Amino acid sequence: MKTKNRFYSLIAAAFLLVLAACSKGEGEFLYQADVLHVMIKGYNGGNDELVVKIDTFKYELGRNSIINLSDIYRFPANQDKTTLTITEKGTGKPVLERELKKDGEPVKISLLYMDGKVSNMPEITAVETGKIKAIYMLKPIRTNYTQPVDIVAGRYWYAPNDVFEEFARIKNVKPNEFSEPITLSTFSTTYGQTYNGVVSQIAFQVRIYKAGTNEPYTEGTGYEWHVTSSPPPKPSATTASSKLYIIEENPSGTQMRFRASLTL
Repeated sequence: MKTKNRFYSLIAAAFLLVLAACSKGEGEFLYQADVLHVMIKGYNGGNDELVVKIDTFKYELGRNSIINLSDIYRFPANQDKTTLTITEKGTGKPVLERELKKDGEPVKISLLYMDGKVSNMPEITAVETGKIKAIYMLKPIRTNYTQPVDIVAGRYWYAPNDVFEEFARIKNVKPNEFSEPITLSTFSTTYGQTYNGVVSQIAFQVRIYKAGTNEPYTEGTGYEWHVTSSPPPKPSATTASSKLYIIEENPSGTQMRFRASLTL
């Protein structure tokens, strides 16, 4: 029995020594701060994969996909800086380069790569009770429309005479660039509501007009805007939300339609 007690006492003592050593090592590690947190978020809208390289470490970002990379880089001994590069995998074309420093703040990169150009990905604001918020980018890949547009949100009454009731408008949005958030209050689309005394079906619509007008931007392009089939993607009218859309023209015959290449 005495032998067994002595054995357990030795084990306990050894454990305490290891624990003390680990605590000391952890303190030294935190003090040395040899690691750097690197975060890259955004969207690769290109048709080529992207390669992220930090020293000898490589990461691949899929084409036409959301970017959400988060990792820790540990600096080798006697090295206090390194370089982060992003290139196209197929062509080797440089996309972005950033110097990383051991004693620097965590690296946060907001990256939108589209049409061979780098820009910042806008921040999606927090959801607010009773509010609908949406950021839009229009990519006019079929009409090649180049003039600014107004993005308008509102309620569409089917009866008595196809009335569009405008609730919010973002003015002078350039194609291939993100808009400011368009903001409006949630509303009911339940059947049974009346317009001028007439019971009507209701729809939430987003329309794209030529800047400063109520004329669809498609006028003169050879494509028609149909009031119920042409509106681009949108959030729910009845639920508070905060969304981001990249929309591309996707016509059917001469009727303009859209598809969302990205929804966040």
